[in-house]
Amino acid sequence: MFSGARRPTPGGAPSAPSDEKGGSEPVGGPGGSAAGGGAAGGGAAVGGAPRAVASAATPIPQRRPAMAAQVADAAPADAKRPQRFQRLRRFAGRHDRALLLAVAVLAAVAIVLGHGALQPPAQRLTQEDIDAAVMHTLQTKPLPSAEARAAAIVMPSVVRVRRLGTEAKDGETEGVSVDKGVGTGVVIMENGTILTNLHVVSGAERIGVVFADGTLSDATVVSVQPENDLAVLKARSLPDDLVPATLRSTADLMPGDHVVAVGFPFGIGPTVTSGVISGLQQEYRAPGGERSLSNLIQFDAAANPGNSGGPLVTADGEVVGIVTAIFNPSEQRVFIGIGFAVPIESAASAAGLSPF
Repeated sequence: MFSGARRPTPGGAPSAPSDEKGGSEPVGGPGGSAAGGGAAGGGAAVGGAPRAVASAATPIPQRRPAMAAQVADAAPADAKRPQRFQRLRRFAGRHDRALLLAVAVLAAVAIVLGHGALQPPAQRLTQEDIDAAVMHTLQTKPLPSAEARAAAIVMPSVVRVRRLGTEAKDGETEGVSVDKGVGTGVVIMENGTILTNLHVVSGAERIGVVFADGTLSDATVVSVQPENDLAVLKARSLPDDLVPATLRSTADLMPGDHVVAVGFPFGIGPTVTSGVISGLQQEYRAPGGERSLSNLIQFDAAANPGNSGGPLVTADGEVVGIVTAIFNPSEQRVFIGIGFAVPIESAASAAGLSPF
C-alpha cells in the first residue's frame, strides 16, 4: 500500500500526504489551521487519525410536527360536514314545494327538448312543392268559376220587383192584388234604395218587392229619369241583413270584358247568365219608336223580359250597369244576342248619388 495515498476527511476535503518518517504538517500549511474548517470547524489533528465530527452532517428535517398540524386542521373540517348537511336538510324542509316545482319544471323542459331532438327535421318547402300542392288542389277541388263568384257576390242585393194590380172575382166586391208584371231591381243603399227600370213600374197601382231572403215589402217611387228609363224605389220594410251592391265606374271597361246578368226572366229566378261586353256608347231605338236611348253598354249575356232593371256586373261582382233592353228586329220579344244596359253613372245620378 502506498503511504502517499490520500484518505478522505470527514469534511469532504482530501488529506495531505504524509512523509516516510511519519511526520506531517497540518493541512493548509504552516498556519496550523485545517483546510476547509479551521480550528472552529473541527479539522483533523496533525499526524493523528482523522476525528469524526458529528456536527458536520446535514440535519434531517423534522416532518412530524407538520403532519400533526395537517391532521389537526382536518379534524375541524370533518366536524363541519355534518353541520352543512343539517343546514341543507333544514333548507330543503322549508322550501320543499319550491324545490319540487323546480324539479318538475326542469323535467318538463328536459322532456320537451328530448322530444324535439327525437323529431325529424322539418322539410323545407321549395317552389316546386308549392306548385305541386296548388295543382293537386285544383285537380281534386275545382274552384268556382269567375261567373259563379260574381253572381254569389251580387245575389244578396238583387230583388224581384212586382207591378201589382187588383182584379175583382165573381161575387166579390173587393179586388184581389195580382202581378201585372215582373222585373228586377238592385239594392244600392242600406236604407232600402233600389234601382230599376221605369218601364217596369210604370202604370202600377202598387209596387211590391221581394228581397233575397224572401222578405216582402211595399215600395214607393222616389224619383225617375225617363231619358235613361230609370226609376228609384224605396222599400218600406227591410230585412235585418240587407246587403247593398257595390257600384263600379265604367271608365275602364273594354269590349271583351266578362260580365254577368242577374234577373227574373219571365218571372223565373233569380237567373244568372254570362257573356262579354260587345260595345260601349251604343244607341238603342225601340221597334215602335216609343223609346230611344243613348250611351248604352252592349253585351251578349242572355236577357229576356223580366231581366229589365237587373244588375250587369263584372267578374268581381261590381255593378256597372242596369239592364234595360234587348234588341230583336222581329216581333218576338226574345233574346237573339244583343242586350243593352244603362251605365251605372247615369243610374247613380238618378238616385242622387255623387258621380264616380
